[in-house]
Amino acid sequence: MTSASRSLVGLVLVALVTSLVPVHAFYLPGAAPHDYREGEKVDLFVNALTPMLPGSDDAKLRSLINYDYYHPQFHFCEPHDGPRKQPESLGSILFGDRIFDSPYDIKMLQDNATCKSLCISTIPTEDSKFINDRIREDYALNWLVDGLPAAEMKIDVKSKELFFDMGFNLGSDDGPNEAHPHLNNHYDIVLRYHSLSPQQNRIVGVLVWPSSRGGSQDGLLDCDSKVPPLILSETGDNRVRYTYRVMWNESSTPWATRWDNYLHIFDPRIHWFSLINSLVIVVFLCAMVSMIVYRNVSRDISRYNAIDLSEDVQEDWGWKLVHGEVFRTPNNPLILSAFVGNGAQLCAMVGITLVFALLGFLSPSNRGSLATVMMICWTFFGSVGGYVSSRVYSSLGGTERRKNAFVTATALPTIIFMIVFLLNLFLIMANSSGAVPFGTMLLIVLLWFGISAPLSAIGAYFGARRGAISHPVRVNPIPRQIPPPPGYLRPWATALLGGILPFGATFVELYFVLSSLFASRAYYAFGFLALTAGVVGLTTATVTILFTYFVLCAEEYRWHWRAFLTGGGNAIWLLAYGLFYWVSRLSLDSFSSVALYMGYLFLLVILDFLVTGTIGFLATYWAIRKLYGSIRID
Repeated sequence: MTSASRSLVGLVLVALVTSLVPVHAFYLPGAAPHDYREGEKVDLFVNALTPMLPGSDDAKLRSLINYDYYHPQFHFCEPHDGPRKQPESLGSILFGDRIFDSPYDIKMLQDNATCKSLCISTIPTEDSKFINDRIREDYALNWLVDGLPAAEMKIDVKSKELFFDMGFNLGSDDGPNEAHPHLNNHYDIVLRYHSLSPQQNRIVGVLVWPSSRGGSQDGLLDCDSKVPPLILSETGDNRVRYTYRVMWNESSTPWATRWDNYLHIFDPRIHWFSLINSLVIVVFLCAMVSMIVYRNVSRDISRYNAIDLSEDVQEDWGWKLVHGEVFRTPNNPLILSAFVGNGAQLCAMVGITLVFALLGFLSPSNRGSLATVMMICWTFFGSVGGYVSSRVYSSLGGTERRKNAFVTATALPTIIFMIVFLLNLFLIMANSSGAVPFGTMLLIVLLWFGISAPLSAIGAYFGARRGAISHPVRVNPIPRQIPPPPGYLRPWATALLGGILPFGATFVELYFVLSSLFASRAYYAFGFLALTAGVVGLTTATVTILFTYFVLCAEEYRWHWRAFLTGGGNAIWLLAYGLFYWVSRLSLDSFSSVALYMGYLFLLVILDFLVTGTIGFLATYWAIRKLYGSIRID
């Protein structure tokens, strides 16, 4: 029997054995399908109203304030026994979800295309103006059916593909000269279902076509006749009848791929272009750094090591001149080590979150799962922050280890909590549903004090026991004089120049991330995001090492803070791009919206500064130890 025949027989035996072994499959929590029987009630839940970005390229987002669906000024129809709040995850609450039940009566495969009246609501004069203002600001209603968001079907202008745009308009405003916006008070609800059997029907799509129907609100119920749009008068009370009809549409889309229409990637060629551009930058930088190390550093090391140590006079030049100063304790080592510890904690959080997202654990059906995982990772990775901060502090010659552990565990969470608390006050003053409840704020504080801070202290303890990182050269007792550095090696210049290349590798993905955070656009391109994050990390590390080498050659041995600032220079460009995004895509009229945008942008800048600064510092620390460990010191 030949080897090919033996391989074929082996494959057949493996297949037979595998077919006889029972396999038990399972669904992740929150991702299991619900099989509906004909006539079974289908719940429709309502979420907060959010401002959305209109489809035209020149349109701008006009507000950042969310409102409860049952906000008293909207006067939407409520269930007979009052709205009941649905349980939500921590991340869902932090991202502004406020989910309630609704009075819509929907039964599986029944009442097809039957016009129904929901209720007749009376809207006072002052509330009519409030609703008209929200229509002009392009607010959208957000419904949920079987975990799927209600959407409008649209066509991607560039790819000509159909996709579901989550949310639908509260009303219509024909333009800036339109004095009276139209309120949408009728909803055609199209539920797409995939039938496995007469008793196994799964919902795979939720589409809503809203329309404005005026005329007599007390006449016969008719959802088809042409009537003038409903215009809310701002000089008197308005009677509004809300109507709807449900249409069932059988679909061949299986339940497992029902989110594909929602998670549409606009012009994927832009993502690929950005990724390829980023890879080219990384390859170029790595090649440049390698060339410098191979041609210059290796040559210098050979010359230094070739010197006869028996000679009385030894001439040093270049970066070896500062060999006795390069590991001298920098200014404010406690603050620097706390920054590095918190940055390492954030890096671990981002890395694990991206791994979970790539493995498919962060299903969009589990609303807020991304933020929940980030909060949990941040809490439990307090030990990473404490350990890294303690070891770096010991290596920098610090002696107040308890103070370092306390600052690492408390400083950054306190700053973030103060900013979030201040922004929450703006949301409360604006009567926004996005305001975080007091109980949730208390839970976050308990997670911090009860889990994260103790874990940080434990990590600091083990870091202190491990001790300082060994240095290859000794520090001179008397510091040497530092000559004036060239202009391009000043700290602010290296931060700007060092940050522009990592930013250039990420600004395309940054646009989609900002649109997801502020414009309620779905973002699920975690593959592109993970690759971009890896490219940014490599770019930051290589750029920082390169600039630090130039600084050492200029006899400037105070590299610690420079390395952190050079790596964190990406945050400067992030701030500049955030301001550009505000000018180009936002038109915020209220002070609360402006404060919210600037506050959240400032939080992003702080976190980005810590992450990229930590990557730059640790990469430079590793490179300098390798560099000075490879030469002979007299």
